[in-house]
Amino acid sequence: MTVISTQKDPETLTFTLVAEFDADVERVWQLWADPRKLERWWGPPTWPSTFDRYEFEVGGAVRYHMTGPDGEKARGWWTITAIEAPHRLAFDDGFADESGEPVDPKDLTHGVVVIEPYGDRTRMTVTSTFLSLEQMEQMAAMGMEEGLRLAMGQMDAVLAEKTPA
Repeated sequence: MTVISTQKDPETLTFTLVAEFDADVERVWQLWADPRKLERWWGPPTWPSTFDRYEFEVGGAVRYHMTGPDGEKARGWWTITAIEAPHRLAFDDGFADESGEPVDPKDLTHGVVVIEPYGDRTRMTVTSTFLSLEQMEQMAAMGMEEGLRLAMGQMDAVLAEKTPA
């Protein structure tokens, strides 16, 4: 299993997920940097994602939707706030409307992804910071932890694929 730990901390309003991979740092980084690879794992297996806009630069806008088994679409957005390739990515994240734009740009979580060598493996730590305990509890009630576990559990299959020489 890719995910080795999760931790909710109501005092710091954070949720942290740690995963390890049998791949080098650059390959794990590409799971975030390449939108076609990101689509292969972002979202639970029964809710595949499509990235409609992907500006991978600081200040860049990202727009995506996940499609449920019954065709329902859940939309989201990111604004990228930091890129330190291939080790750190930070972004604001929230719910989007039908056109892909933020429902409420102030109702967001802040995500930080840190990718680092860990022995002969790579460790990835993803930390989501919430604005309030109420927001954190709402996201937990929506299944955020299980959704992230399921989504990140798909990363190994993408990493196992042969890349063209």
